[in-house]
Amino acid sequence: MSYTEGMLKEGALKGKNILVTGGGTGLGKSMGLYFLKLGANLVITSRKLEVLQETAQEMEKETGGKVLALACDVREIDQVEKMWKDAVDHFGQIHAVLNNAAGNFISPTERLSTNAFNTVLDIVLKGTSQVTLTAGKHWIKEKQKGTFLNIVTTYAWTGSGYVVPSAAAKAGVLAMTRSLAVEWAKYNIRSNAIAPGPFPTEGAWSRLLPGDLVKKFDPAKKVPVGRVGEHQELANLAAYLMSDFSAYVNGEVITIDGGEWLQGAGEFNNLDQIPQELWDMMEASRGKKG
Repeated sequence: MSYTEGMLKEGALKGKNILVTGGGTGLGKSMGLYFLKLGANLVITSRKLEVLQETAQEMEKETGGKVLALACDVREIDQVEKMWKDAVDHFGQIHAVLNNAAGNFISPTERLSTNAFNTVLDIVLKGTSQVTLTAGKHWIKEKQKGTFLNIVTTYAWTGSGYVVPSAAAKAGVLAMTRSLAVEWAKYNIRSNAIAPGPFPTEGAWSRLLPGDLVKKFDPAKKVPVGRVGEHQELANLAAYLMSDFSAYVNGEVITIDGGEWLQGAGEFNNLDQIPQELWDMMEASRGKKG
């Protein structure tokens, strides 16, 4: 058994039709692929139809499952509503939604234009809310149970400099997750979230941190377990929260980051940089005072 292997038993998601926003690349693609392997049908959306179609063909070839690629800019409600209608028309029902679409800039906040700031808010918070409202209203009207899974981040509750629009937007998604978990439970609609730590995707870190900055700020160096996450680990957790095995989990936000945010949260955690020789000197000094 290994954390790089699938966790759930074969057919754990059989009969479920799952919508994944931002499903054509990166973590959305990895999670969606595992859903397919467990028997689900998949709808993947993003703005780039060509990328989605290529991913859909690749996924179907690998798993034998069914994948519907639908272009959609989640910032535009008319596109969201059309995408949802097309998805329902195609599969009959959509049983679960993974809100994964996101955008981010790493920058001093004073360097961001209003448009750049709002772009992140619109994709992450507005986009997630529009997909959630569209799906939720449909499920309530049809008296159909459903599951939401939202991808947030650990700095959604701590905040973080240099990613302020993302932190603000993800905090909003986190609050929405917990709020709807209570309000919509009576409709048999569950809402949960995952806060991932570093799960590098192809090209993502180099786009955010160009040049030698990638090596200087190697995310693995900040993680107590000494490594970054494997995509399968995140996919395992997402599949569990989408499955009926998690039927009693509602309003929960699960962190999967190897302890990264806790290391950053402790006031003295960075003292692990002190060499052993200096600790010996400090200990000896205390002994003399005693």
